[in-house]
Amino acid sequence: GLEQASTLRLESPFDFKRQAVFYVPEGLPAPSSPQYTTALTECMIPVIRAAGGRTFFLFTSHRALREAATLLRAAALEFPLLVQGESGRRELLDEFRRLGNAVLLGTSSFWEGIDVRGEALSCVIIDKLPFASPGDPVAAARIEHINRSGGNAFRDYQLPQAVLALRQGAGRLIRDPSDTGLLVVGDPRLVSKGYGRLFLDSLPSMTRTRKADVVQRFFNYLRQEV
Repeated sequence: GLEQASTLRLESPFDFKRQAVFYVPEGLPAPSSPQYTTALTECMIPVIRAAGGRTFFLFTSHRALREAATLLRAAALEFPLLVQGESGRRELLDEFRRLGNAVLLGTSSFWEGIDVRGEALSCVIIDKLPFASPGDPVAAARIEHINRSGGNAFRDYQLPQAVLALRQGAGRLIRDPSDTGLLVVGDPRLVSKGYGRLFLDSLPSMTRTRKADVVQRFFNYLRQEV
């Protein structure tokens, strides 16, 4: 309601097209499939190796996090594995920064308010689009209220909230004008569902790919730059 206000718009100091690549893998099953977390984790092992560790692997559920942790340990990754629930958040972050090549598995509390700058974090993997669980009592009450009032809870509440949460998770990657890295969103609904465009349009204008070899070339290029 302010009129004749002086305004100032500041553009981002980040050059996302140069600093980051956004990767949506091909060939993954639907997120509702019992095999989804296994397929995604196996697909991400070469990505993590290409990144030299230095990865946040973010999940929308503790069940998926535990399943992925078991799979990554069985794969005998050559990088330290830090898992939410096995230490406190601050301890995990301090250890992640100190090690410099770790893989940290986290859920909701690691999607926002985390600032890791520099080479220690060069890859952020997000397992699924972060729609709120319908079992959450607050979300369920809001959904019921919107639908009962004649609205569309998915369009008016669930989708905007998920878009915001994805932006927050993706925002963990580039924290400084000198940062570089890879953002991965495994969820195939990004490209198979009409609403996927809302998520894609909400993200910074990174270089986008669906090809694993482009990811490998990107990290090879970064190593040459160093």
